Parts: sequence; C-alpha cells; structure tokens
Amino acid sequence: MGTEELIEVVLPGKVEPEGLQVRHGDVPAPGPGRVVVRMEATGVSFAEQQMRRGRYYDQPPFPFVPGYDLVGTVAAVGDGVDPALAGTRVAALLKVGGWASHVAVDAADLVPVPDGIDASEAETVVVNGITAWQMLHRRARVRPGRTVLVHGANGGVGSILVQLARAAGATVIGTASARHHQTLRARGVIPVDYRTEDVPARVRHLAPHGVDAVFDHIGGRSTVDSWRLLAPGGTLVAYGSASTRDDDGSKQWPVLKLLGRVWLWNVLPNGRHACFYNVWAGRATNRDRFRARLRADLTAVFEALRSGEITATVAAELPLVRAAEAMRLAESGTVAGKVVLRA
Repeated sequence: MGTEELIEVVLPGKVEPEGLQVRHGDVPAPGPGRVVVRMEATGVSFAEQQMRRGRYYDQPPFPFVPGYDLVGTVAAVGDGVDPALAGTRVAALLKVGGWASHVAVDAADLVPVPDGIDASEAETVVVNGITAWQMLHRRARVRPGRTVLVHGANGGVGSILVQLARAAGATVIGTASARHHQTLRARGVIPVDYRTEDVPARVRHLAPHGVDAVFDHIGGRSTVDSWRLLAPGGTLVAYGSASTRDDDGSKQWPVLKLLGRVWLWNVLPNGRHACFYNVWAGRATNRDRFRARLRADLTAVFEALRSGEITATVAAELPLVRAAEAMRLAESGTVAGKVVLRA
C-alpha cells in the first residue's frame, strides 16, 4: 500500500456528532479471500444516526467505525482472490466500517460499479437502492397500474423508491414537507404534506378503495395507519422505526413491537399482507444466495441509474474528516437526498 495512511472515523459511544473521533493508523493488509478497497465515497444514513444514540437494533459494542456502505477502488487483493480485481471500481454493503479511507472486505461481497457513474451518485444508491428495489420488487411486487404510498418520499430510500415505482408503472403518493413537493411533482409523485395535512384522510381521498402497497419507515402509530390504508390484497412493507430515534429505553422494543404487529396482522383473515423488511435477511442462513441476490439487485439499480431511469440525489459532499458536520447536516431534516463523505 506504499506510504498511504489509514484515516477512519470512530464512534466512541453515545455522543453528539462532535464527539466522533478521527483516528490515523496503518492501512490494513487483505487476508485470504479478501481485498482492501480504497474508499472514494461513503454516506450518512439513518442507521448511523441511530447508532450514535445507541439505538440501532443490532449495532456492535462501542467503540467502532460506522459506515453502512461504500464505493471505491480495489487497492490490494489477498490470497485466493483474482488479481484482475485490483484497480476495479466496486460497491460494498457493510453495515459498519465504511467511514475509513481503506476498508478490508470479503471479495465475494463486492459488486462492480459501471463506468460513467460518479462515485457519490453510485454511493447514494447502494444501501438505499438495494432497500428500495427489494421492497418494491421482491416484497410488494408492485405491478403497472397499482397505487402505492411512500412515506418520506424525499429521503434517501424514499427518493429512489418513488422513481423505481413510477418506472414500474405505479401511481405514487408520497409524504414529505412542503419544500420538497415541487421535486416530487416533477417525478410524477402526488405529494402529501405530513406536517399540515391529515395524512390518512388525504390518502383515502386520493385512493378511496385503498392503496396496493405502503412503504413505512416511521413505525409507531404510522404503521397502524398504513395498515388501515391498504386495499384488499395490499402489502405493507415496514422497514424502520424513525419515530423512536430520539426515545430513551430499549432499542429492541420498538422493533419487537413492530414485528409483533406484523405477525398478528398476517394471521388475521383479511386478505392483506404485512412484512418487516431487513436488508440483511437471509445472510446468516444462506450467504451465497444472499450475495447473489444482492449483486443482481444492485446491478439492476446501477443500470437504472446509468440509463437515467432514476437519478441520484446527493444532498452534500464533505471530506471524511468532517463526518461530524455531515452527521449534523443529515440529521437537520433540511436536505433532500444523501449526505456523502469523500476520501
């Protein structure tokens, strides 16, 4: 790795963003079956916002390096890895570890990034794009002519989800604050202001017979309202509990409560379906299948980005060493799209 230096951002405990620590060290060497990726772009997702509060469901013990995903170039390969991988641009889904200049990754977890896509744009659609694609096509199986409701339609996942849903031929209703409505309308989305409107009443007016799918990252009361808005045969995809981000107490309880509701709704004979989406589902039981599905789906998302079917919304780009500022900005609720950290 020459004279390069490792730079990484450490989350030492439950801290304000300014409590993040920048650490310097030696660049890791790749072990067997692994590569070292020189990070070009990583991002600030909702997961990191929860982790700094100690509220992400299965986060590792403090201290650790956060960073859910990254895009970069393979700088070195370990034993058993094709040497031709060196120098290629790749993306990886990590959960933690991405906020570093160099990251060791299993070679089997890499997904090629097509030429012609900017690193920040590619980064914006890794975890967010995988989440949106799999919820839409693998869970809800949305078809042309269907009507869907997307909460947080201006957010990291939501902004991609509404574009993929429109590309799939669906009518899309999206909740967001008023300042994002013009952008949503330009994407063919019917906006609803969650701050000033009665969302369930407005959605019932727009879709009197119910919606065919709801994508809900809010949790709590919103999940119940989302379930009640479903048409017969409709699907609720719950994928978070953002409403509990700043709560005290158990970080597991909101998720367990949500899982309980999903189970109960599914055993009731009502013709509707609910699921809790977790991007890591199936990894522990069948890693090869998980990797193959992730590679196929992220490749499809990259192709949609490359072809212009979807556009990536980069809210801001900041250097890795300004992660605290990036976290503050991501948490401010004033930006659309994803805040990206660059090497």
